[in-house]
Amino acid sequence: MTGSDATPSFRLAYVPGVMPDKWVRIWNERQPDVPLTLTQVPAGAAAERLLGGEADAGLVRTPVDREVFSAIPLYTEQTVVVVPKDHLVTAVDEVAPEDLADDIVLHPLDDVLDWESLPGRPALERPATTADAIELVAAGIGVLAVPLSLARLHHRKDLTHRPLRDAPESSVALAWPEAAKTDRIEDFIGIVRGRTVNSTRGRQQPPAQEKPKRPQKDGAGRKPMGTKQRRGSGGTTKGTKRNSGKPRRRS
Repeated sequence: MTGSDATPSFRLAYVPGVMPDKWVRIWNERQPDVPLTLTQVPAGAAAERLLGGEADAGLVRTPVDREVFSAIPLYTEQTVVVVPKDHLVTAVDEVAPEDLADDIVLHPLDDVLDWESLPGRPALERPATTADAIELVAAGIGVLAVPLSLARLHHRKDLTHRPLRDAPESSVALAWPEAAKTDRIEDFIGIVRGRTVNSTRGRQQPPAQEKPKRPQKDGAGRKPMGTKQRRGSGGTTKGTKRNSGKPRRRS
């Protein structure tokens, strides 16, 4: 690991929908002298920002180029469909792709879902961003499939969402350039993996020093030669006869 002292802070990029607050709070508790700088970046620009040195690590959406980046998968999100509150699918708890056959399903250019075949009917044009697509859904022009965190991020009172089964899912990972791992990245890895502050995993710990042996005094620890006699009750040696004090009778 190199470069642990190159910057005075730890710079963390994150994509929309990811909520790093808990990890940032733990970092501030454990590393009060190393401020953590947060920067939100578009999902499609995260790799470029990391390779350009604008951040030390990033909370990104997979897949990532494993020839260039190291990555630790964190979690996978549920996919939902965002619809107006008066849409027919709000009558059910879960939506199937075939339930959207008559709907225009919007497909923004910054979509993070890897569709083989988008359900429903395609729109004439693709919205530039997920935020633009949300506006179109609110206008009654179509519906939108997104990870749950993005549905919550773009929440509106006139919209709601339902789980969409049999749809691609989006996963989030902690990633950093393969050649740029630092002690601070290792510290943050420990936080997202739930390690305690005293965990020996992560950074290499210094070898434990062997305790010096206490010198023995002369004769200490030596076993007495010969057979050790066992004493019975009364302080006499076991196996010997007590003298009753009476004279023996001669035959």
